[in-house]
Amino acid sequence: MGPLFKRIFSGIIYVLIFLSAILYSKESYILLTCLFGLLCVWEFSKLIQFKGFIGYIFFGFTLFLILKRPESYATIGILVITIISSLFLTYKLFTKKEITFSNDRSKLGLLTRYVVFSMIFLVLLPIYKGVYNPHLMISILIIIWVNDSFAFLVGKNFGKRKLFVSVSPKKTQEGFLGGFAIALLSAYVISRFNNDFTLTNWFVIAFIVSVIGTIGDLVESKFKRQANIKDSGNIMPGHGGILDRLDSLLFVAPFVYLYINFII
Repeated sequence: MGPLFKRIFSGIIYVLIFLSAILYSKESYILLTCLFGLLCVWEFSKLIQFKGFIGYIFFGFTLFLILKRPESYATIGILVITIISSLFLTYKLFTKKEITFSNDRSKLGLLTRYVVFSMIFLVLLPIYKGVYNPHLMISILIIIWVNDSFAFLVGKNFGKRKLFVSVSPKKTQEGFLGGFAIALLSAYVISRFNNDFTLTNWFVIAFIVSVIGTIGDLVESKFKRQANIKDSGNIMPGHGGILDRLDSLLFVAPFVYLYINFII
């Protein structure tokens, strides 16, 4: 089985499992994202060499509290912390400064802000105005998957100028622009079938997904480059770990949640 076939096959399985869980019920979606969250905690803990079970316990405890009262002040507080942390990581990325975590306390803080809190908003994203909306989640996933796929295809076939060579040598400016353009096109198509938001709002969501999702991918690449590893794990042949597949989505989720719940 060649590398490309492995990548395609495992990608299809991943997409089918994700979509099935979303469509089946709210509970199945939460269970799957909880499993993804635990795997991401495990992979990122290995990446930063953080040992212990407190990250898993904190993820479960925080998620339990937030799901009981998703519209509480605690959710807003966690959202603010997550957004600020993401902006700080973006600053570290563009200034090419190392992301430091000198002791277990700083590693736990980073694990919490980067993985645990972001995962909370991935769980909450389809729960819009107190109602579980699977088609909203699927629409957002389509935009991010289309963006990633066409960024890869355009970059591979037409890419010449590097986007961020210090952390991801294969990404190109042409690939980013190709993914961005097709993400906007997919947002237009989605707006014709999904009336949750206006066309303008879908365009804004596509912009957030494309731009911030790319930054999220680069931030995870920076963590891996600092750790001198290629992939966060090997659970998905041809793709790496679950964190490698969710890096863009995790970074995007708090910003989309902020936009659809507090700005629109």
